[in-house]
Amino acid sequence: MTQTTPTAPPDAALPDAALPVAAVQAEPEPGNVAGNAACAARLVARAADGGARVVVLPELFLPAYHPPTLAGDPAGTDVPAGPDGEVADPRLDPLREVARDRRVVVVVGAAVRHPDGRRTCSALLVDGAGRVDAGYAKQHLWGPDENALFTPGSRGATLLVDGWRLGLGVCYDGCFPEHGRAAAQDGAHGYLCPSGYLVGSEHRRDLYYRARALDNTMYVVFANAVGGPAPWRFNGGAAIHDPEGRTLDRGPDTGVAVVVARFDPAELHRVRDAHRMLAERLPGQGGKRHLLTG
Repeated sequence: MTQTTPTAPPDAALPDAALPVAAVQAEPEPGNVAGNAACAARLVARAADGGARVVVLPELFLPAYHPPTLAGDPAGTDVPAGPDGEVADPRLDPLREVARDRRVVVVVGAAVRHPDGRRTCSALLVDGAGRVDAGYAKQHLWGPDENALFTPGSRGATLLVDGWRLGLGVCYDGCFPEHGRAAAQDGAHGYLCPSGYLVGSEHRRDLYYRARALDNTMYVVFANAVGGPAPWRFNGGAAIHDPEGRTLDRGPDTGVAVVVARFDPAELHRVRDAHRMLAERLPGQGGKRHLLTG
């Protein structure tokens, strides 16, 4: 359920128990929301079989990241959100069922139509009771296609699961250090990023999210699509990074993969005790600077 909560400080209490999470990579079919939801449900079940409590799927996975289809059939590719953020679209029933049956939390990319007419590139949340919420709307839109299709989100979002505070981002959001830092300043222990990285971007794909992990001493989950019609061909590499930016596990550049790893509160404590960037950061570093000449 969507609600506004007080901001937690970066040194908020750490969780008591480990949290198994999964990052998924797969190829959705453009425009086939029902079919992609059924595919997502099968992948969530596979992740749950691997012990996952939280499962993250790629950006715009439900309609597929294919701008011509998104532009040509908005009614068919969007899922509608109600005034309280709930998404009642029956095409998502397979995801509701697997979330309820397996007691998992699912984060999956979708194009969302809001009651006020806005269309957002969003990270939907399916909770363990099967409720689907519009979740988080991507704040940084990438390129002319996304800017033509969507309205940017206006605020961040934090998901609370079993005592773990998890910041939400979508793809290009993770390219901005300030976005991950905002999550960390809200007390995030982890950062979940449904994404869509194209073939040829492998270096940036692997670097950005490891950097966000180390910058903020938090776990990072990166989910990405694979395949797709040219020129929107995606390069997989779904990964989970630890709070020092080390990769715990990673999928290949092609093919379906479900990567599962544990967020460990003891490791989070060890890293934050050793690397105190959050606790020791100085305020006001964007102010007036002293100019030196050489």
